[in-house]
Amino acid sequence: MRLRTLLTTATAALAVAGCLTAAAPVSAAPAGAAPRHACSPSVSLDRFSDALDKTTHEGAFVGNLSALAVDEAGSLAALSDRSALFRLDARTLEPEGVVPLADESGGALDAEGLVVDRDGTYLVSSETGPSVRRHSRDGKVLDRLPVPDALRTAPEGPARANGTFEGLTLLPGGRTLLASMEHPLAGDPADLVRFQTWQRTAHGRFRLGAQYTYRTDPGLGVSEVTATPDGRLLVLERGFASGVGNTVRLHLAHRHRTTFDKTLLADLADCPSLGAPAKQPQPNPLLDNIEGMTVTGRAKGRLNVLLVSDDNQNDVQTTRFYALRVRL
Repeated sequence: MRLRTLLTTATAALAVAGCLTAAAPVSAAPAGAAPRHACSPSVSLDRFSDALDKTTHEGAFVGNLSALAVDEAGSLAALSDRSALFRLDARTLEPEGVVPLADESGGALDAEGLVVDRDGTYLVSSETGPSVRRHSRDGKVLDRLPVPDALRTAPEGPARANGTFEGLTLLPGGRTLLASMEHPLAGDPADLVRFQTWQRTAHGRFRLGAQYTYRTDPGLGVSEVTATPDGRLLVLERGFASGVGNTVRLHLAHRHRTTFDKTLLADLADCPSLGAPAKQPQPNPLLDNIEGMTVTGRAKGRLNVLLVSDDNQNDVQTTRFYALRVRL
């Protein structure tokens, strides 16, 4: 299905009443005025949902969600970093199925990034290694992409454990796959992370492509990247301080030679809370450990963007979905 049709389908489904905790719809604002429920002049929050928090489906805990993706039918896929992939109804967010994931030996994956490829297979990045694998719809490993030695975790390389391929996205046209490192390599500046790309070959496999750098805000790491329809990137930066809570910022990044430059779209602490509860101290009770992001549609010059938080199966954290509208 073409991108415009796919995004329109997903947007209509997600907008149905009852899917997310209601907030009044964002309406057109006068020129120069901030939109309703504004987080910034560029981002507004439509609604949120805690409906899946601490629930189970087919015996699997519905949580630890680290990535989201939309498939060609307009359904949502939600990736758990505990080696499971959930298919969600886009109308209600209710789970429709769960697919177990594993490496070639049956071992667990620290799965963090997700792309639904054009043939319906899943590309999944894992912080173990790190690695990127292609899985069938039933979870079988079909392929494994090459990873540069310079991005491997110690002792094979300079990457830090639990700081590697946190984000994964396919650029428009489907020829370039991009993975984002969460934290810097040993020896790199404290605010510099690497973005690795792969190029699709004529036979449909991916070969190593160019590598880029990206500068984070001080103390933050990259928790997710998502391509926009025009080929730029939405980049989610996240941090946590005990007793203070989470920092979550959304940036727009564009490629400039060997780097990605960025523009701040919104600090999510500035969003309206819409009555959201918090189980631990937060600058804004709306915030939690946000890790997943996908574009679900576009309308009136804005992208509809869905976020999800990873509750780490922790009583003081929440699995929460956020529906944003983003003007680029």
